[in-house]
Amino acid sequence: MAAEQSVLQDLRDVAAAAPPAAVTAAARGKVRRGRLPGWLLGLIVPTLVLVAGEVAVKSGWVSANLLPAPSDVLRTIVDMGWKGLATHVLASTGRVAAGFAIGAALALVIGAAVGLSRRNEAVLDPTFQALRAIPSLAWVPLLLLWLGIDEAPKIVLIAIGAFFPVYMGVASGFRDVDRKLVEVARMYGLSDGALVRRVLLPAALPSILTGLRNGLSLAWMFMVAAELIAATNGLGYLLTDGRETSRADIVLAAIVLLAILGKITDTGMQAIERRLLAWRDTFDTRR
Repeated sequence: MAAEQSVLQDLRDVAAAAPPAAVTAAARGKVRRGRLPGWLLGLIVPTLVLVAGEVAVKSGWVSANLLPAPSDVLRTIVDMGWKGLATHVLASTGRVAAGFAIGAALALVIGAAVGLSRRNEAVLDPTFQALRAIPSLAWVPLLLLWLGIDEAPKIVLIAIGAFFPVYMGVASGFRDVDRKLVEVARMYGLSDGALVRRVLLPAALPSILTGLRNGLSLAWMFMVAAELIAATNGLGYLLTDGRETSRADIVLAAIVLLAILGKITDTGMQAIERRLLAWRDTFDTRR
C-alpha cells in the first residue's frame, strides 16, 4: 500500500510539473517555425526526380524516345494547351465529379445501414466484399452491353470505383464506435436519432472522411479505365492516343496532369477533413 501511494504521489508530481498544453503547443510552434513549411518539403522529392530525369535524358543515359526529358513533357503540355487541352481536362474532371458523387452517396447510405445493423451486415456485406474484388476492367464489357458507348457507362464505372472505399470507411466507422459511448448515451435517454446524430456520427466521422478520400483517389483511377470505352476526349483518351501514335511525351503529359488533378482534389478533401475534425484532441506525431 505504501508503494502504491508513493507511485501515485510521483504521478501527481509529474503532472504538476508538466507545462500547460498551451505552453507546450507554443513551444512546438516555435520549433516548427524554424523549419521549412510542409508544402515546400513536399516539393523536394518531385524536384529531385525531375532533375534526375532531365540529366539522364540530356546526357544520353536514357533514350528520349522511351523517356522524354521533363522539359520536353512540359513543352508538350504547353503545346496541347493551345490545342484544346482544357476540353480534355474538363471532360475527365466532370466524369470524376459525377461518378464520385453517385458512388459516394450510395456508399454513405448503404454503409451506414450495414454499420448500424448486424442483420444488414449479415445480408449485404458478403455480397459487397465479393463485388469489391472484381477488377475495374472486368466491368467494361458488361457496361458496354448494358449502357452502350455514351457517357453513362463511363460514369457508372467511376461510381463503382468510388463506392467500395467509401462503403468500407462508413461501415467500419459506425461498427467500431466505442461501446461505452453508446451505453452512456443510453443512460442519458437519447433517442435512436439523437444517438446517431450526436454520438455515432461524430465518432465515425474520421473513418468516413478517410473512406471519402480513398474513394476520390480511386475515382480518378477508374476514370482512366472508363475513358477506354470509346472516348473521344479526356485524359484517358490522351493516354490511348499517345500509345497509338508512339508519343511517349503525350502519355507522360497525361500522367502528370492526372497526378496534379488528383493531388488538387485530395488537398481539397484534406482541408474539409481538418475543418470537420477540428474538435479532435489527437497526438501529433509530425515533427
